[in-house]
Amino acid sequence: MKPIAQLIATAATVVFATSVIAAPAPAANEAPDVLVKRISADVIDTVKSDKDIQSGNRNKIMELVNSKILPYVDAEKMTAQAAGRFWRQATPEQQKRLSEEFRTLLVYTYSGALSQIKNETIEFKPMRNDAADTEVEVRSQVNVTRGEPITLNYRLAKGPQGWKIYDINVLGAWLVETYKGTFAAEINKSGIDGLINKLAERNKQLASKPLKAPK
Repeated sequence: MKPIAQLIATAATVVFATSVIAAPAPAANEAPDVLVKRISADVIDTVKSDKDIQSGNRNKIMELVNSKILPYVDAEKMTAQAAGRFWRQATPEQQKRLSEEFRTLLVYTYSGALSQIKNETIEFKPMRNDAADTEVEVRSQVNVTRGEPITLNYRLAKGPQGWKIYDINVLGAWLVETYKGTFAAEINKSGIDGLINKLAERNKQLASKPLKAPK
């Protein structure tokens, strides 16, 4: 990944992962900022008290990501926006495969960073939410033990199952925009199938590497 993507993977995980993990399904009419705040508090406590996650236990972290994070992420919308105009050129099967590989990449990306959560706290900014809104931005910052607070904002879209996150902003850089350039370059080089194969290859490499426990 490029440097900015690495920044997103490590810094954004503190809030992205912790703000979308929850055992109960959210109510469809629950406000997006309320959803994020409620789940954040529960999850930070869980991660901090789980020694297996902190030590980098791959199976437990992967299970956590797959069952508790991804249900609250609109992976298809995120992939479509990252692919840009090329998404409309892809066949339904290509769209399906691309979404699956990108989803898997996100799983590995955030699994590797989950165990880095330590003593961070989250502060949310006031938000005006109109009942008619179907897309909103929730703003927050992560207060770390050392260094300046990390600004993190979320874009959420409302669907039949409630609000889901489809993009994150870390220090001014949106996740979707970060991948958009990489996706476009690979598609221009070897087509949509080439991008799919590239992501699949990257996922195989990540699958073979152990998750590193924090030092």
